[in-house]
Amino acid sequence: METRSKPVIALTTIGAWFLAFIWILPLLYAFWTAFHHPGGAARFDLFAPWTLDNFARVLAVAPFGQYFLNTFFLVTLILVCQFVICTMAAYAFVCFPFRGSDILFMLVLVQLMIMPEVLLIENYKTISALGVLDTTLAMGLPYLASAFGIFLFRQNFKSVPKELEEAARLEGANPIQVLLRVFVPVAKPTYIAYGLVTVSYHWNNFLWPLVVTNSVETRPVTVGLQVFATVEQGVDWSLVTAATLLSVAPLLIAFLLFQRQFVQSFMRAGIR
Repeated sequence: METRSKPVIALTTIGAWFLAFIWILPLLYAFWTAFHHPGGAARFDLFAPWTLDNFARVLAVAPFGQYFLNTFFLVTLILVCQFVICTMAAYAFVCFPFRGSDILFMLVLVQLMIMPEVLLIENYKTISALGVLDTTLAMGLPYLASAFGIFLFRQNFKSVPKELEEAARLEGANPIQVLLRVFVPVAKPTYIAYGLVTVSYHWNNFLWPLVVTNSVETRPVTVGLQVFATVEQGVDWSLVTAATLLSVAPLLIAFLLFQRQFVQSFMRAGIR
């Protein structure tokens, strides 16, 4: 049995390395192009000097500083609101069951099956009626709550031993104190993982911000990158890839810092 498993392990390892190579190849090409002048990058000259000129030119000709600031405010707004709303909803589903709560939770799960693009027109009509077009609130309002976040936190809260909750109540803790002192600390890895997921999604979100923004003052980095590539610089791939690396660098750094918590929390979030 052990002998038979060795070829399987070897094939699995080879397949994993092959898939990893396919995934990382475009990233390596982007690094190569961004850190070389157009001539050296196009010829794949291994002895071509590395340079930061492309990054300096990108920051000089486009307001990427403003784009990053807009995106930071957007993802912070969404993340804070989702943490609060999803935490309270998950806590209610776990600790305060009521008549019809299971049906309501099923409706929350149904939302996971609806693509955001399906609601694009109706969301735009709502945002337009509220008079907040071309604002950070317009980009974030449809995402201030998350069915995925409610599901993930509920599954994690269900794993908290009842004894801890009862002990806290015996010591005189009110429901909010029980939530903050018992449930939230236990779910800390889940909060980190979910934060990475939602920040990554909304940092890279393109279609909805493109629809509701039209000015540099509110434009996020994804829309700014698209405008930079198609309007300002055309097909200068050295500048485009440099701008792309600037856009994704915060996400790559965050994932490298929190990858362990990211994997562990989703392993713990299985249906219980």
